[in-house]
Amino acid sequence: MSANAVSCTIKSPVALQIGDAVSDSSRPGVYITDITLAEPVNIQEISFKNYYTAYLTVRLQRREDGSAKWVTCLRNYCLMSNPHAEDGSHDYFSIYRHQMLTEPDNVTTVRLILRQPSSEWLNFSIEEINIHPCAKEDSERDVPAWISTLTPVEEPLDLNHCGHVPVPIQLSFALEMDFLIQRRFPPAFSRCGHSLR
Repeated sequence: MSANAVSCTIKSPVALQIGDAVSDSSRPGVYITDITLAEPVNIQEISFKNYYTAYLTVRLQRREDGSAKWVTCLRNYCLMSNPHAEDGSHDYFSIYRHQMLTEPDNVTTVRLILRQPSSEWLNFSIEEINIHPCAKEDSERDVPAWISTLTPVEEPLDLNHCGHVPVPIQLSFALEMDFLIQRRFPPAFSRCGHSLR
């Protein structure tokens, strides 16, 4: 997972319902959540926590040649193996760039379409939504300070004076001895667990 999530505005879910919302008492099975990004982003990952959502479709609004165009980048992604059971209902998910149907570049808005066909669950949503950008290729990668202080380039590590690393001559001799023992005592000795085959 990328360390930095992009700045965005997550709008309240809007229910899609057939019929009159006032007189029809049935529960909606589809919610739409729009996420507006502060600036166009090349998306690497979308991460979130599920709350009883069975299927997820992701649509992106991308800037192309000065106009905005909607594309579907993920269709009916299964979050719960069985919509009527709790498996996957509270799991964390990450959707990565390579899983998407189209390149998620120059994205200005992300639309999440949540579906729950089961009437078992009164409410469903996804929570803790984070959108992570691709790493910029022209910038230096952030390297933690402790990595750069492990082994300076000017002072290569001398492996011959470490107690746990065998000297190459000793290693060669041990392998040669194992090979000779295997050739001298083939089948019976090999069954004792000393085979190098």
